[in-house]
Parts: sequence; structure tokens; C-alpha cells
Amino acid sequence: MSSIPPPAEMDPETALQLVKHGATILLLDVPQYTLIGIDTQMFSVGPSFKGIKMIPPGPHFLYYSSSSREGREFSPITGFFVDAGSSEVIVRKWDQREERLVKVSEEEEQRFGEAVRQLEFDRQLGPYNLGQYGEWKRISNHINCTTIKRLEPIGGDISVACEPGISQSTSKSAIEKVLDDQLKASKFAMHVDSSQRRKCYYTEIPHVIKQRGVHGQELTNLNLDKTSLLEKLLQKDFGGSEDLLLGELQFAFVVFLMGQSLEGFLQWKSLVSLFFECTEAPFCTRSQLFTKFIKVIYHQLKFGLEKDHSNDTGRSSTILDESWFSADSFLYHLCKDFFSLVLEAPVVDGDLLTWTRKLKELLENSLDWKFQNNAAIDGISFDEDDEFAPVVVD
Repeated sequence: MSSIPPPAEMDPETALQLVKHGATILLLDVPQYTLIGIDTQMFSVGPSFKGIKMIPPGPHFLYYSSSSREGREFSPITGFFVDAGSSEVIVRKWDQREERLVKVSEEEEQRFGEAVRQLEFDRQLGPYNLGQYGEWKRISNHINCTTIKRLEPIGGDISVACEPGISQSTSKSAIEKVLDDQLKASKFAMHVDSSQRRKCYYTEIPHVIKQRGVHGQELTNLNLDKTSLLEKLLQKDFGGSEDLLLGELQFAFVVFLMGQSLEGFLQWKSLVSLFFECTEAPFCTRSQLFTKFIKVIYHQLKFGLEKDHSNDTGRSSTILDESWFSADSFLYHLCKDFFSLVLEAPVVDGDLLTWTRKLKELLENSLDWKFQNNAAIDGISFDEDDEFAPVVVD
């Protein structure tokens, strides 16, 4: 076993309690050099590796990439969520033919679980790095078992290699092209027939609002301010639960960043766009929701832009780099308009104002973005000749 960082320094008694009461993921027969990740941690498998112990109870994302014999080329990442209970033992076994982790029978899971509790595998289990647990919680605190059951695909496995029709899209953003090129360049790239396609059950977010019997300026207003769409989706798809909506936003980000899922990125982009395109909800009906949303995206971007994520394989993903966050990106334009909306509002919730300023400062310091306003129509700011500027219907 190699590359699993030790836990934060602790006394032997505390470590023993974590071994006994923390969850364990037993991973059997995983080939050497396979990349294994859990949450924000990633490492390379050594010859005696059998899994990960001392995992705090709660939701976690496990992901892996099989390797060539020399450990130089890797397959597209496959990942799945687990909701680990205290002292629970989760068992997966490597299927050589399919080159993936599969579930074992209930009888095997009970037998291996008892062996783990008797500490028979203890020397072959790497400890979960508790020093990074806080980082994981900040980007997953709204994900729970309900979120996972709502969104995970049939079978639970999430992989860009099995996402239907996305890589054939004719119009791709820069990030979509990066993911598509990575998949095509891999020697493990495969043709996936329709029976193998597994997609997450994300909420459908309309990009353009079309409403029967509504025309002209009224329809324009509905598309300029997505508050009504947000309210409709909250009631129809989330049963009014704001945390369930934020959980989907975090779920999509995790499978995008750690699992390199293009479908996850597209859903994250749709949800972020929906929030930032609301102009009434942040002040009138959903101030607390928007404060929580800004906190969520602040921690997501802060994690994605940090340079010091160290492990033996480098970052688990290098997708969130400065080339994606250029001043031409969709996120820049959305943030620019939202910051102007909040910071220039005569009355605004104090927490929302504080976190909006923090997000603005993060982007300015990390990416050198400038958020000055160059033009405005009906109080909505945008740059001249801006392709993201709203189209006003007479």
C-alpha cells in the first residue's frame, strides 16, 4: 500500500476508537497503480492495499481510474457515492473482465465485515486523512442519503464514458472540449452502447422560459428574472426543500470535479445560471437561500482554484484552471451582473451582502477579474457588444 497520507497526529487510544467506530471501505483485488480517490483525497494503489479505514460517518464519494501495467495510462474515472454509517463495512471487489469495482454478495459482505471488525485487515487499510475532512464537508454539507438516492444512476456508477450522447454534442464550451479530448485520448476509451449508458437523474432546468399565453414584454421579464422559475422548480421537484436543491448543486459539482463527469458540469452550470439570473428572489422571497447558495459556490470555487492540493498523483482534477475562468466565461458574466445587483441594492440582507463580497474578493484575487459596469439597460448591467447581454423583446 502506498500514497495514503497518515491521519492527523493523535494518541493511540483515539486512533483505535476511530478504527472501531469509523466506517471502512474494503476494496479487494484492486490492481497495483490503480488511482483511488475518496472525497478530496487521491492516491495510487500499492501491492498490499485492501481499502480505507477510519472514515467519518456520512456521505462520501469514492472514485477510481484503472491503469495500464506500467502505471502510465489511465481509464476515464468511475465514481459512486456511499452513505457510510458508524462502524459500517462497505465491500467492493475488482472485476478483472470489466475493470471496475463491483458489489459482493450479502454473505460475502457479512463475512468480510466481521473480519474487518476483528482487525484482520487492519495493516492493509489506509487511514482516511482526517486533516482534509473539513474541506470535504464544506463542499458536500447539503448532500445526504435522499440526495444520493434521487440523483445517482441505476447501479450507482458515474462515468463520462457512460454518459449518453454528451460527447457528440456539436456545440461545446472550453471545459466540455477538455473533458471530451481527455476521453478520446485515453487508450481505455470505449464505445458504449445504449444498454450501458447510465445517466444521473438530474432536475431538468429550462434555459429559456416559454409560457403559453404570455408574450412580449411579460415574457421578456420572465426570462430576465428567473425568480418564478426557481419557485416553480422548488415546489414541483424539491417539495419546497431548499437544502435538497443545494444538495443537487453540490452533487453535480463533486461528480464533475472529482469524477470528471461532463454531465455533472452541465447540471452545475444550469443550476448556477438559474440562481444568478434571479433578480427578485435574493431580496424579497429567498434571501436565506441565496446566502446559502453563495456560501456553497464560494467554497466550491475556493477549493477548485487552490494550488496546494498535494498527493502522489497530483490534483485529482486540473479542470478548474485559469483558462476556464477567463473573462469570457459564462461565470464571469453571471457574477458581474449579480454582484452589481446585490452591491448596489438600497436594501439587502446582511449575510447575503457579506458572502457576496467574499465571493467577489475571491474571484478578484484568484483570477484577477474586474467587475466594473460599462453599460446598463433597465438597471441590468452588461458590457457593450456582449453576447451574454439580454435580448429585449418589444
